[in-house]
Amino acid sequence: MASVARLRNVVLDCPDPHALAAFYAAVAGGTPEPEDDTWVTLQAPGGPRPAFQRAEDHTPPDWPRADRNGQQLHLDFDAGSTWAEIDAAHERVLALGARPLDLGDREKKDFQVYADPARHPFCLCRIEHA
Repeated sequence: MASVARLRNVVLDCPDPHALAAFYAAVAGGTPEPEDDTWVTLQAPGGPRPAFQRAEDHTPPDWPRADRNGQQLHLDFDAGSTWAEIDAAHERVLALGARPLDLGDREKKDFQVYADPARHPFCLCRIEHA
């Protein structure tokens, strides 16, 4: 089936688009490209372009709620194929300002959940590489 349109950006509302773009540039690589003080696009290698839009009265999602103000989307990052790589990525995202949301049960799941500085959820995933 032919597509109607091509995905351009995944946009996150936040109080400070420059700071959140810098956070994700440190996590995923790439270069923040500000359009103005209300919009920054991250030119990230090998994936969709995340963009960050100023929302003055931003209310962050309440993770893991499903009723009121629940998670609307989250970002998954391939952080390596071993738990040692995940642990190293864990330390780095904490140093960048992330907050752990769910680090439990490594026996049953291959990801850990965090909140970025604007409190959007994201995951560091352990991905088996071929």
